[in-house]
Amino acid sequence: MTTTAPLSSPVSPAPPRSSRRWLALGVLALAQFLVVLDASIVNIALPVLGDQLRMSTAALAWVITAYVLPFGGLLLLGGRLADRYGHRRVFLLGVVGFISASALAGLSASSGMLLGARAVQGASAALLAPAALALLTHLFPESGDRTKALGVWGGVAGIGSAAGVLLGGVLTATLGWQSVFFVNVPIGLLVLATIPFLISRDETRTSGRLDMPGAATITGALVSAVGALSAVQQAGASAPLTLVLTAAAVAFAVSFVVIERRTAEPLVPLTVFANRNLSIGNIVVLLLGAAMVALFFALSVFMQAVLGYDALTTGLTQLPLAGALVVVAGLAPALIGRLGAKATLIGSLVLLAAGLVWLAAAPSDATFVAQLLGPSLLIGIGMGGAFVTTTQLSVDGVEGGESGLAGGLVNTSQQIGGALGLAVLSSIAAARTEALVHAGAATPVALTGGFSWLFLGAAGIALVAAVVAGFAAGERH
Repeated sequence: MTTTAPLSSPVSPAPPRSSRRWLALGVLALAQFLVVLDASIVNIALPVLGDQLRMSTAALAWVITAYVLPFGGLLLLGGRLADRYGHRRVFLLGVVGFISASALAGLSASSGMLLGARAVQGASAALLAPAALALLTHLFPESGDRTKALGVWGGVAGIGSAAGVLLGGVLTATLGWQSVFFVNVPIGLLVLATIPFLISRDETRTSGRLDMPGAATITGALVSAVGALSAVQQAGASAPLTLVLTAAAVAFAVSFVVIERRTAEPLVPLTVFANRNLSIGNIVVLLLGAAMVALFFALSVFMQAVLGYDALTTGLTQLPLAGALVVVAGLAPALIGRLGAKATLIGSLVLLAAGLVWLAAAPSDATFVAQLLGPSLLIGIGMGGAFVTTTQLSVDGVEGGESGLAGGLVNTSQQIGGALGLAVLSSIAAARTEALVHAGAATPVALTGGFSWLFLGAAGIALVAAVVAGFAAGERH
């Protein structure tokens, strides 16, 4: 006999209170900034890091993968641990682990030490990120204030994605590759020192037994899925490693569903997906992550490999995009109040798609002001509105005892989407570039043609997301 009974009711129904909740939001957003930043800031430092630690190109890919695998794989478990043991407690534990691992990464004298530190970073981020979003939902239970808070949250996430390239280039050039890890330490210590004074310990928690079989199978499924997508980039879709990891991901996922249907206290109650907005929001987050990660990767390489920009200039050219994103994220709550979340989200995704199509038209000798500034601003506007509204949909109607789970689902969707988008769209770009080279095109022209297809693919994904968003439930003001 199967059951999908929800977890037992929260022990403490009252959400955490803070007389300075907007300051608390700023500190939580700072922690989220670290998590988002760390996914991109390391990229610029990889060549220098590889020379000093004598790491091959294949080994350098593991500097990224060692972080992404535990992060993406443990997010749902991290969210459920936060629900079970307290959101503030698990958040602080994640911060301690993150800054400790960052310090170890900066002190690394060998590749093994660095990869181990990156894995701990990823696991700690999987505790930190869903707990932080859960704390936000408790601090701002009213829909109006929550929408404003999510505007701040979305803006910070966008800044982190765009700032990684800029900060990575500046820090690596001035202070060495170690500084891209050390920068996390003082910021993390500030978060660690202030949160206990801003958010009370009395939080909503779930009682009962933690579903360890469910935790093991979903972690295995997510790690295998992210690993398979990473293997596609490094070895190809038909490589034995890719096929084995894909089969493992499917087997783990099927086992997880069977376990969740049969246990009385599931890690992820399948009934949570009956919340239409949560389900729609997570699908859109996955698609948005696919478009966003591929975009930032391709834009960075296009500017350096084709246009000849150095790392610092490449970072500076992304400031207009980040600025537009932040401004629109701040205005999004007012737009949502006037137009509704669904209309705001659909409009934002259409603008994002238009900006990507415009960007795809950039030639191999493009100048920033003439051909890149306009699409960058439009992309930033679209992303700013989409970040806020998708996050709001994904936590819409979630009870306090499942807010950590909701945060884990949002972050998991974004991670899986990012890995999927990068694997698929970069493969399309590489195939197009190779075809143009064989046809006799010069290298810059061939690369531009490949990136053009990538940008068009990302635009298509954004439009699919807009269609999916149209199925969201009616607005809640």
